[in-house]
Amino acid sequence: MDLSLFFAGTAGSVPTARRGLPAVLLRRGADRILFDCGEGTQRQLLRSVGLSDLDEIYITHFHADHWLGLPGMLKTFDLRGREKPLAIYGPPGLRALLHAMRHVWGGCGYEIAIRELEPDGMVEKDDYVIEAFPVEHRGDAYGYAIVEDDRPGRFDAALAERLGVTPGPDFGRLQRGEVVNGVRPEQVIGEDRPGRKLVISGDTGPSDELIEIAYQADLLVHEATFTSAEADRARQTQHSTAAQAARAAAEAEVRLLALVHLSTRYGGREVRDEARAIFPDTVVPRDFDAIEVPFPERGAPQLVRWDGAAPPSADPAAVAAEQG
Repeated sequence: MDLSLFFAGTAGSVPTARRGLPAVLLRRGADRILFDCGEGTQRQLLRSVGLSDLDEIYITHFHADHWLGLPGMLKTFDLRGREKPLAIYGPPGLRALLHAMRHVWGGCGYEIAIRELEPDGMVEKDDYVIEAFPVEHRGDAYGYAIVEDDRPGRFDAALAERLGVTPGPDFGRLQRGEVVNGVRPEQVIGEDRPGRKLVISGDTGPSDELIEIAYQADLLVHEATFTSAEADRARQTQHSTAAQAARAAAEAEVRLLALVHLSTRYGGREVRDEARAIFPDTVVPRDFDAIEVPFPERGAPQLVRWDGAAPPSADPAAVAAEQG
């Protein structure tokens, strides 16, 4: 199953001409899940991959740069005639915040479910979970881990046939756990293979809990608001330097580190170079870049640069909404 993160906004607290405010879109099969929704996020999506009917939205914390794009997006969904419910998750206080803002987007013709998560809260899907964990930032702030279930081991069809199992329905019976002609499943099916794990830090200073959660993740998306030259500023504001993010990635033994939430001080290269001196497998995505995460046996996560192609054709409801 395809799995990727699309970076709709990679700036820090202030947007630039090249970087929008924080927003990352998880694409897994047909699932479309947004993490944070900074001001302008719907416009960023419309300019790139299109504004799909998101399944869920997760907010890391309540600083305005991480959620202020939400009211406008909710209203756009209503104007487009959305019918399916939308769940919005976040730390305690999410319900009070969104209720206070309800007059901004008015009534909606679809259900909006506001769900506050505990620090170790977990949202279970069919074959993966999204887990919240506390990070080191001002006020209640979460990171999120996307963790797939283990997958069945590889089926050795050639060995099964040599042991006397006829190809066809009997292969399926073996894979479902049945004994066939005296051949046990464990004889021809390898050990379970781990699913993929992606971790999104949100805003945070150095965090032991993040390192524990991110252990051997395929991808760690970590904020790097500053370089080490601004270490004092990072400490005062509970943000991370690129070096601190790289050390966390190295300690957690992740496969790839992606740095986001860059201050307007930097173009990206300074942050990348500082991190790579500690953790070479580091990338700094630009807006509209994506990282594709294959199963481990099929290769390493890869940064895919945006090619500037036009977004997919909008559906008729979206076009009608844009035309008023």
